[in-house]
Amino acid sequence: MIAYNASGMRCVKYGTTRHYVRDLEVVLADGTVIHTGSKMLKSAAGYDLTQLIVGSEGTLGIVTKARLKIAPLPKTRKLVIASFENAEIAGQAVVKTFSHGVIPSACEILDRVSLQVLKRYDPNLVLPSEGDVILFEVDGTESSAREAAEQIMKVCTPLALSMRLAESEKEMADIWAARKLVGAAVSRLDPTKSRIYVGEDVGVPIKRIPELLKRAQEIAEKFNLPAMKYGHIGDGNLHFALFIDVLNKDEWDRLNKAADLIHRTAIELGGTVSSEHGIGAARAKYMKAQWGPALEVMRAIKNVLDPKGILNPGKLGL
Repeated sequence: MIAYNASGMRCVKYGTTRHYVRDLEVVLADGTVIHTGSKMLKSAAGYDLTQLIVGSEGTLGIVTKARLKIAPLPKTRKLVIASFENAEIAGQAVVKTFSHGVIPSACEILDRVSLQVLKRYDPNLVLPSEGDVILFEVDGTESSAREAAEQIMKVCTPLALSMRLAESEKEMADIWAARKLVGAAVSRLDPTKSRIYVGEDVGVPIKRIPELLKRAQEIAEKFNLPAMKYGHIGDGNLHFALFIDVLNKDEWDRLNKAADLIHRTAIELGGTVSSEHGIGAARAKYMKAQWGPALEVMRAIKNVLDPKGILNPGKLGL
């Protein structure tokens, strides 16, 4: 998680892995062991080596110990379940929510294909039967969480097909448990097809979310590929699950072209080709397009710390 700066559903409010790392013990390519931080809450002494290592995907050193901060659990959570005519309008609702000063602890999109998968996985889930859904979770004290939930419902009602609060802690827990499995449960929709993890972790600035959703849908339709749209829409991170018959060469060709367009669309909109899953080798070819001359700075750092190229060679396009 440290190597990839991994994150999840509640990073909207609480941040990603890098926001919790205070200090790292790192073994460098020549065997030198260093510490990158301290116990301090803040320091203005030197470069921030901790943040350099976080997200470097093992290309600069091997993390052997980590000092982390922890955050207390909130006293209560509430879940607003909102359905919209399409994903683009759902994205507009998210932008509108943030513009009114409401910061959900989690904000997830589940398009209508994702809902079909979830309902086949668990027919007892109480989810809307129409449209694309946004799950807005808010937390805090009982009064602050209730006030935030009411504000979301007020802001989004003009755009929504339907909207309601989850009725119990159990319902909330069941919905989140199902959400975590949506990617793996895609085979419930069509057992003849497999999900391929390409074009699936892009991110854009919040205000560009509606445009990304619209263009990604157009790309899927252009190449006649079934697709699910889901993910952490509240921080601009969306997962586009494309699935194909892996024995069909034509579907492979269309898949790769669609994924390439999705990646390049994210960059064009001022975003990233990976928000939380990492670059590895699969997305390395997009690093130049995303970073421009800054990629050469990364390569220079890599060459200083790992001159023989023995740490995770070929990854990150370095």
